[in-house]
Amino acid sequence: MELNVLPPNPQGPHRRLPPWLKRPLPSGDFTRTTGIVAESGVSTVCEEARCPNLSECWSKRHATFMILGDRCTRRCHFCAVETAKPGPLEADEPDRLAEAVGRLGLRHVVLTAVARDDLKDEGAGHFAECVRAIHDRCEETTVEVLPADFHARRECIETLCEAGPELYNHNLETVARLAPKIRPQAKHERSLQVLRTVKELAPGMITKSGIMVGLGETVDELYRAFEELRSVGCDVLTVGQYLQPTLTDHLPVEKYYHPDEFEALGALARSIGFLSVASGPFVRSSYNAGEVFEESRRRLRTHACRKGDD
Repeated sequence: MELNVLPPNPQGPHRRLPPWLKRPLPSGDFTRTTGIVAESGVSTVCEEARCPNLSECWSKRHATFMILGDRCTRRCHFCAVETAKPGPLEADEPDRLAEAVGRLGLRHVVLTAVARDDLKDEGAGHFAECVRAIHDRCEETTVEVLPADFHARRECIETLCEAGPELYNHNLETVARLAPKIRPQAKHERSLQVLRTVKELAPGMITKSGIMVGLGETVDELYRAFEELRSVGCDVLTVGQYLQPTLTDHLPVEKYYHPDEFEALGALARSIGFLSVASGPFVRSSYNAGEVFEESRRRLRTHACRKGDD
């Protein structure tokens, strides 16, 4: 697959970010969001993963909540979330979470979680309780879940699907060749199997996945990853720039993609049938997730109407 791309840019340990990777200062409702999140006692991936979009999203009263604690049982070499023995589950977390979502007035909320390989069901039951709590308290709010892979255990995925999230998101993160280096405790095919299983259990549920670029992948490898995701029925794709959380404990950036390259990658992905594609330097799984979800739902309805006409 050919694509006009810029050559790799040199990466040194103190190399400055390119100008298109600068972020605005906090404004708007940033302080209000900070207060509500703090009072809820629920972690956010915005903080734990050091997301570069935190100031923008919180200024709009958007937050991505991270349940099941803030300590992960896995160590991925791109992620800033702490790897350590997790604490016990907090029985009141679903209610505190639902209250925070209501106070923020979120129309669409993304719930992610650390991997909990220490639990019998890997946290699937607690995750489902959180989804139900939000739906019970905030009837108009749509819920997007972004769980770990549950080792692709069908019963765990089914537990979460039965809670009725409107969108099931699971990130492929990178291309097959780089997966063992970047996610040593996960597997490329396992992540594809998760998305395949969701479509088997809930054919009408929208599925989504995300890929980081800048870790040494090629365009051909990215195209193959896009095709793999479409082969398991993935509806929505996000493509964003990997940014190194720390200089010593995480993989270095091999290349900063130019916005024009993200445009080209987005067009490439759309050409093979994704309902919606978000591709850009600051795109993350949860970035503008509500808008991406609505676009996907509109296009899904349009496709259904066209099929009906046929």
